[in-house]
Amino acid sequence: MKKFFKYWLLVILWVGGIFYLSGVSGLASNMTVFWDVFWRKLFHATEFGVLNLLLWRALYYGEKVDFKKALGWSLILTILYAVSDELHQYFVPLRQCRWQDIAQDSLGVLLTSMGLYAIFRTKRLSLK
Repeated sequence: MKKFFKYWLLVILWVGGIFYLSGVSGLASNMTVFWDVFWRKLFHATEFGVLNLLLWRALYYGEKVDFKKALGWSLILTILYAVSDELHQYFVPLRQCRWQDIAQDSLGVLLTSMGLYAIFRTKRLSLK
């Protein structure tokens, strides 16, 4: 139970937060179009990059999965969740299912994975 609270609870809360925000109709900002698009793209990449990091952490430290397998599985599972997130938005009024958003999410996942791998290669990794 301790392992669940230490490693998996954050994953579940983060996924729940993404699901909640995806279910909000017409998330509108009062910013200009340029800044609205800029911040949304950055947010998409960041929210799924963080999910990738949390999943990797739960697999690697919590479940003791080999580093590369944990990284691969977290990458795959996070991208699959990004796809399901967009499909969820298809059914939400005033929201759109956009494949461009999956690409932005995947970019965040890929950058996070590359960062984790680079840190691992320098043997300075400790995110317990």
